[in-house]
Amino acid sequence: MAASGVGAAIALAAIASELPGEIVFLGTPAEERGSGKAIMIADGLFDGLDAALLFHPSDISHLTCGLLASEDVDVTFHGLQAHAASDPWKGRNALDAMILLFSSVGLWRQQLRPDARVHGIILEGGTAANIIPDRTVARFMVRSSDEAEYEGMRIRFEDLCRAAALAAGCTVDVVFSGRASTMRNNMVLADRFGVNMAAYGIIGGPEAENLGSSDMGNVSQILPTIHPQIAICDAGVPGHSIEFRDAAALAYADEVTMVMATVVAHTAYELFTDPSLVAAAWTEFRAGS
Repeated sequence: MAASGVGAAIALAAIASELPGEIVFLGTPAEERGSGKAIMIADGLFDGLDAALLFHPSDISHLTCGLLASEDVDVTFHGLQAHAASDPWKGRNALDAMILLFSSVGLWRQQLRPDARVHGIILEGGTAANIIPDRTVARFMVRSSDEAEYEGMRIRFEDLCRAAALAAGCTVDVVFSGRASTMRNNMVLADRFGVNMAAYGIIGGPEAENLGSSDMGNVSQILPTIHPQIAICDAGVPGHSIEFRDAAALAYADEVTMVMATVVAHTAYELFTDPSLVAAAWTEFRAGS
């Protein structure tokens, strides 16, 4: 992703003096955790821009991108240490609270919509088997394809945390951060990107059914944006897997990166040279507001 953006910026910079506008290259800190683009939006880095173009590596090529609204959640239970054998009745077990929370989330999933997700890991679970843990920490992600539905999930998750704390006689801190939004695909931009992609023999299929989250969704809420997914490996390779990581280091992935840098630059060039294309993208964006 980053390499293709750099490549597109370098290509456009070579003809910047001929373009009736400005090229802006923005790198994103904390893209995977923390929704760095949300902070960049708040800081005004996207003010005055007419289009945002970026691709995401995948196992299948898709011209449009579906994204789940998402937030990171850090959950910390506080209990009271005691000797687990000699006087356990003097303790309040923070690990019991954490296990209750994971059990509650597991039961909750039965009633969640098919495109909703709640998943987490335990970061701290205690220090020794013979000591009742007085502190446990976990990190969760709560996701939904519907922004309104997500707000209800957020409230329910907090309720589950408080219920687990109450059952175990503990207290709990729940901290949400890094909010990512759902995606608004701009089809005017996507269609032009698709035409330029096809020139290199890459055909984008329908929107993927296995959805993740990205802070590019936040950008799509404020200006015309695309975030197509392009295959860098064989179909069926799961994202965030060792196999996918290894595929990203192969020659074919390097070739795709170069092609996508070219396609991003080409699409941006068309926006610079055809004001009606920019106007059409904004008309579509405002119609969907």
